[in-house]
Amino acid sequence: MIETLLGSKNAERVLLYIFARDEGYAREIASFYGTDLKPIQMQLDKFEKSGILVSRAVGRTRPYEFNLRYAFLIELKALLEKALSFYPAKEQEELKMNRRRPRAKGKTL
Repeated sequence: MIETLLGSKNAERVLLYIFARDEGYAREIASFYGTDLKPIQMQLDKFEKSGILVSRAVGRTRPYEFNLRYAFLIELKALLEKALSFYPAKEQEELKMNRRRPRAKGKTL
C-alpha cells in the first residue's frame, strides 16, 4: 500500500507491525509475514539509526518500538493508521491480535 513511499515492502511491514502491536522484534515480524529474517533486521536497523524506532535489550531479544521523541511520529502514525484501514479485515485482525501472556508454570506444550 505505502511501500513505494517507504522504499520497500519490508519497510511497510515493519512499521505496520510495530504500529499495530506497539512493539516487535525481528524474528517475530519475519515469522508473522513468512519472510526472511535478514531484510527485516536491516529495516529495523535503518529505522533505529534514523530515529524512528528505539530498541532495548531483554535477555537475548531486542524489541523495537516507536521513538516518542521522533519529530513526525504523530504524522507517521496517522499515515500508518490510514494505510492499515485499507487492508482486508482479516489481515487487520491478525495484525492487531497480540497474544503475549506468559505460559503457565507446568503447562505442557
